[in-house]
Amino acid sequence: MKTRFIFISCFFITILSFSAHAQTRYVSDKLVITVRTGQGAQFQIIKTLESGDHVKVLETTDTGYTLIETTDGAEGWVRTQYLADEPVASEKLIRAEARLAKTRTALQEIKAKFATLSEEHKTLSQQQTTLSTDKKQLDTELARLNEIAKKPIILDRQNRQLQQQNVSFEKDLQRLNQENNSLKDRSQREWFIVGALVLFGGIVLGLLIPKLRGRKRSSW
Repeated sequence: MKTRFIFISCFFITILSFSAHAQTRYVSDKLVITVRTGQGAQFQIIKTLESGDHVKVLETTDTGYTLIETTDGAEGWVRTQYLADEPVASEKLIRAEARLAKTRTALQEIKAKFATLSEEHKTLSQQQTTLSTDKKQLDTELARLNEIAKKPIILDRQNRQLQQQNVSFEKDLQRLNQENNSLKDRSQREWFIVGALVLFGGIVLGLLIPKLRGRKRSSW
């Protein structure tokens, strides 16, 4: 029993030790293919291509080989199964990282523009507040000037009324002067007539009184 327990313990210790030393590994996507002068492994290798290299397809056959042209102008045959219509994952990753970097740059620019616009908005808000205050002050000053401007208008209106009254008074004065002159002339004429009548009456009396006296004496 004791031997069995020791055996089981050693077994678990061995398993745990093996698990502790086990490592996770990944299959590499690095692929190297050969470009040959003909369709087959017996033909001479012109050069090698790595994953992600660009080639131009010149001819495709049913034998599993494709005639291609490399970026440096070399022509040769490669296995068709190693060619793909889309970029490999590494190139996609590079493109994605480039797009991500471009997006980050654009995002930074947008953030910078947003910060600038925020500052401009803050400045415009302050200017708006200042303009509102200035407008209130100008409205107050305008109201004061309007009140001041009303006074000359009122004074001018009163002056015109006084001038009209003065003209009316002058006309009345002229009329009264004319009537007074007419009355003076009439009074002088009347006094002249009265004086003439008095004088005439005196002359008549002067003539009649002696005659009347002579009649009285004769009657006596």
